[in-house]
Amino acid sequence: MRIRIKRIYDPIAEEDGFRVLVDRLWPRGVKKADARLDLWAKELAPSPELRKWFAHEQSRFPEFQRRYRAELDENQSAIPALVEKAGERPITLLFAAKNLHCNHAVVLQAYLEER
Repeated sequence: MRIRIKRIYDPIAEEDGFRVLVDRLWPRGVKKADARLDLWAKELAPSPELRKWFAHEQSRFPEFQRRYRAELDENQSAIPALVEKAGERPITLLFAAKNLHCNHAVVLQAYLEER
């Protein structure tokens, strides 16, 4: 299974495959009809408390990763459903964060690839 990540604001591409929004909140300025999502997996996003604590501060990223992975460990039921729905297609995890390297989608991608 090939898993990519990209911002929801980036152009849609055929190679995106199964497009999954992994943010709990709908991204600003994006019309639902234009997003061309296959799935909105809110349950795979960090909890509101963790998201607020992190606040995209790079110095908190290592601790954020640890806490977010612990949340994912407790939410195992959502992962097989995602893989099953995607089938044999590539999966693209979509996120709204501005930082391409310090966000929850990076952590989720690594987490899924390890399984």
